[in-house]
Amino acid sequence: MEPNIIAVINQKGGVGKTTSVINLASALSILGQNNLIIDLDPQGNATTGVGISNNDEEKNIYKLLIKKIDLENVIQKTRIENLDIVSSHVDLSGLEVETANDNNRAFILKEILKNSTTKKYDNVFIDCPPSLSLLTIMALVSSKELLVPLQTEFFALEGITQLVKTIDRIKKNLNPTLSIRGIVLTMFDKRNKLCSQVDFEARNYFKEKVYNTVIPRNVRLSEAPSHGEPCVVYDKNCSGSKSYFELAKEFQSQNNKIGSAA
Repeated sequence: MEPNIIAVINQKGGVGKTTSVINLASALSILGQNNLIIDLDPQGNATTGVGISNNDEEKNIYKLLIKKIDLENVIQKTRIENLDIVSSHVDLSGLEVETANDNNRAFILKEILKNSTTKKYDNVFIDCPPSLSLLTIMALVSSKELLVPLQTEFFALEGITQLVKTIDRIKKNLNPTLSIRGIVLTMFDKRNKLCSQVDFEARNYFKEKVYNTVIPRNVRLSEAPSHGEPCVVYDKNCSGSKSYFELAKEFQSQNNKIGSAA
């Protein structure tokens, strides 16, 4: 069975994108699914957030893309059972220049994933950089679905209209089967009326695409990466972790519906 290949994307930074990648993937792994994270962001926060060094000179996403080697050669196991990662590296920031003469560079990652043994994974999560770069386009071309973390603030709604236009262009020109799997509302503060307003507007526009689970503002979610652990491992009983476990269950129920429809 082919894995769900999911790009986690938002062109706006600071919306909880990487936090969502590592905690959702970790929660799903704890619940028994096999997951792979591909850290396609040169900052490498998803890598360090699961306790892996982003300075490994051989096992990293840059080596994979520049040498077009087999995926198995760069996968690393994390300390969390059922969770593997392809780590980031700072050299990734130069990939766009280095591949300037490759007319098919947007499809490099897609070809590698197509020819690899990813079937052992239930889900492959691609953590994208917070910009519309070659790396983001590679992720959009390679993925079947998109997961969009949306911070519950006014400017986030403005940014998502740009993202929808980008997705439409990619669908038209490069990946016609791409679809939005879900919108995750993040950094929600129930004391803030604006958060509730953004929640309402997002659900009014995206309908059932918005997950019922909302991720709250939570200091533990911010602390956990400094300890090299996802929050669902660092403090599984805090409100942030509980929300990501609920999101994981909602995510799994989507898979069950897709499976029964097939």
